Amino acid sequence: MRYFEDITVGQRETVGVYDLSEEDILTYARKWDPHETHIDPEAAQNTVFKGLTAAGTHLIAITVRLLVTCPAQVSVLAGLGWDEVRFLKPGRPGDRLTLVRQCVDKRPSVSKPDRGIVKNRLELSNQDGLLLVSYFDTILMARRPEAKITKSN
Repeated sequence: MRYFEDITVGQRETVGVYDLSEEDILTYARKWDPHETHIDPEAAQNTVFKGLTAAGTHLIAITVRLLVTCPAQVSVLAGLGWDEVRFLKPGRPGDRLTLVRQCVDKRPSVSKPDRGIVKNRLELSNQDGLLLVSYFDTILMARRPEAKITKSN
């Protein structure tokens, strides 16, 4: 487990990889985003995408899954928000998705010495290096137990 003190501004790392299948796309979209570009491969051929694509919310869900399940997990206490979410290219069946996280800012909590706030840029790319999704994720992280500072310090 990595704590607030283990994170360095500018640090960039690959979080994990996810293989996106047609069945993944169809299952997610049928429940959460039943647009023809996500649930009907034939109809999707006649859209601006010229084929089946994953819903943007599906791609975000994949980033969350990778953040939570892959090695090098961080001590997240809570998510505080997402900013500047951008859907740049579609995710397609057969894509191998790679999530990269880069810390862009961090600060200790003023009121709670056992935690800190970290802002990361998240980038989800496909096997060709094309950026599909990017956004900023602000999280509340636990500090290393032995590094806690009292309010009087």
